Amino acid sequence: MKHEVDLKNFSLHTDLLIDEVENIEEDIITKENRKINNVEIDVIKVKEDNLVKRKGTYTTISFEDITDFKNFNIVEKIFIDELNKIINEQNLNKDYKVLVIGLGNRNSTPDSLGVKVCDNILVTRHIDRLDNLGEDYHSVAAFTPNVMGNTGLDAQDIIKGILTETKFDLLIIVDALASSKIERVNKTIQLTDTGIYPGSGVGNHRKEISKNTMEIPVIAIGVPTVVDAVTIVSDTINLLIKKIEYLKNNNPKEKLKAKDKINYLKEERVNISNEEKNHLLGLIGELNDQELKSFISEILTPIGYNMMVTPKEIDFIIEKLSLLISKGINKSIHNLKDKI
Repeated sequence: MKHEVDLKNFSLHTDLLIDEVENIEEDIITKENRKINNVEIDVIKVKEDNLVKRKGTYTTISFEDITDFKNFNIVEKIFIDELNKIINEQNLNKDYKVLVIGLGNRNSTPDSLGVKVCDNILVTRHIDRLDNLGEDYHSVAAFTPNVMGNTGLDAQDIIKGILTETKFDLLIIVDALASSKIERVNKTIQLTDTGIYPGSGVGNHRKEISKNTMEIPVIAIGVPTVVDAVTIVSDTINLLIKKIEYLKNNNPKEKLKAKDKINYLKEERVNISNEEKNHLLGLIGELNDQELKSFISEILTPIGYNMMVTPKEIDFIIEKLSLLISKGINKSIHNLKDKI
């Protein structure tokens, strides 16, 4: 008897458009992909609101590593270039004023990205009020609203209160995200001019922070720092299939390589048929990617095992990512070039 996979109540845990782009009709998006020094840049423009994402620009920067000096600088430069493009598209006045908001919880490392970015933002508003800002600088303020569990206040309400009392022309929101692919965790930066729904990737929806609700342009910057157990299990099954595809190649030269040094995802593989998948995995081999995730969700969610997981080196990675993003924001807003 064949098991019918129920997709009704299944929701993909992701904040990244690139994870869901195949679910958007081709005629309402434009896609651009390019590569610089092994860093991939995907720019997707959604022409109209749809069930997946809002109308706007979504830029995804994908990289392997930023923990060494060279890679850090490469990704930082790309981030600055892409952020500048989005800022320029907002048609701001020459002397625009910026409020940077760092969402998240300082006491939870995977959720502390936005807070740590704000720690390193070059704040200048207090100097601007004294008319001492040079021509290379804009008026910038930074604030971290903390999480609703600590304050009892929604981030949107706090930000609206600030904007009611203080004039800003641009809002930049930084937050940790969730992804539906292991490969993107801590290795992807998404920039978008459509704003953000805090907590949406982990099913903890909060009020929308966007131009619609704030009445000024909002640029959201985020990095996926967590992934759920369903994704880990389903990705592992897919990787098992790819490993078997690779082993079928039977290249004699591969026997000379150390087994733990081979990245079989980048090696030549021979595709295996659906019949072979069914033979190897039975029912599981018959399911497409979405059905597989839904089936595993049916197994893990009812017993409370669909945990959100983060890599063990998250402390070190968050420090690097927050420094990269804060430096990128500082250099994009202010004319600092190589001063910092």
